[in-house]
Amino acid sequence: MAAERHRSPGLVAGVGRHRAPNRDRLHEIDALRIAAAVAVAIYHYVFSGYAGGAIQVGFPAGSEIARFGYLGVDMFFMISGFVVLLSAWNRRPGAFLVSRIVRLYPAFWVAVTITTVVSVTLGMGKYPITFGQYLANLTMFNALPDIPNVDVVYWTLWAEIRFYALIFVLAWIGITRNRVIGVLWGWLALTFLLQSGVLPSSVHSVADLVVQSQFSHYFIAGMALCMVYRFGLSAQLAAIVLISFVNAVYRGIEFAGKVGIRYHTEIESAVVVAVVVAIFIVMFLVSLRVTQRLGRPWFAVAGALTYPLYLIHAHVGFIVFDRLGDVVQQHVLLVGTVVLMCLAAYAVNVAVERPLAPRLKRLLTPAAR
Repeated sequence: MAAERHRSPGLVAGVGRHRAPNRDRLHEIDALRIAAAVAVAIYHYVFSGYAGGAIQVGFPAGSEIARFGYLGVDMFFMISGFVVLLSAWNRRPGAFLVSRIVRLYPAFWVAVTITTVVSVTLGMGKYPITFGQYLANLTMFNALPDIPNVDVVYWTLWAEIRFYALIFVLAWIGITRNRVIGVLWGWLALTFLLQSGVLPSSVHSVADLVVQSQFSHYFIAGMALCMVYRFGLSAQLAAIVLISFVNAVYRGIEFAGKVGIRYHTEIESAVVVAVVVAIFIVMFLVSLRVTQRLGRPWFAVAGALTYPLYLIHAHVGFIVFDRLGDVVQQHVLLVGTVVLMCLAAYAVNVAVERPLAPRLKRLLTPAAR
């Protein structure tokens, strides 16, 4: 999912009071992000790629575990709720917008280009991409005119962008504790309204562009836990997180059923619930700073690979499996492909993100003032 820089206001001891800021980096979130990205990659390589017919190399035993790797996206969305709000706090809306553009686009442009070139030249016609489709994908807004994604994983970026739009509006109005809590209650109410199915389908589809009822509970819970991190635990924040958790379990079971139908298998609800519980517990502990002592500075290096790894791994990895599946032992191929994708992600981070991000920021900053 989209990687975030999460330098943030820190906390001193005590619950329920506004806490003094510092600039400590949440290194444990770096570890969570790279773990989620690897889980999604393993899900594609070991389970969904074979089950969906994208690759011919199967891992029958490993797929029993790997099939739950798609829940890494759920973790991404909750982390985004947490760190994006934290990043936007006390920032002007223009500065927030620039920070998102700088963080998202350089790696994305390169990833779309790499995926397009590899798909067209080596994909054996399995992933046809037109030049217009490529150009539309570069904007990240290709979902609006319903132009297909160059890579299957890009759907999450459209969800992230819509979430960023909400945070931008908050930054424009002015982010305060009470305003954020009000937005969270309103967002929860709209989520349940859409889930109730009482709205006409045409109204529902338009409203859900903003509400994102399928995954809104993760963004909401992440934002609420960001508030816990900043201000301490309160009854309202605890209620928001608890309601979001209950809905995450409900929607998680529902979504697992859809995944099972799509791949003609069973996604055990009990395991899905266990993973959702683990996601909420871990992020709750992060919000209370319990996990801070577990963070290590080198986690930031791994965390920096998350976004480019997520963007590059799917279709390019499938093509690697297709091309080498008959000549390389399957487990060697799996490990080698994961390593190759991590090296590619590192190259994108070092050669593109690090040098280009500050230049793009300098270019865009005057216009955002």
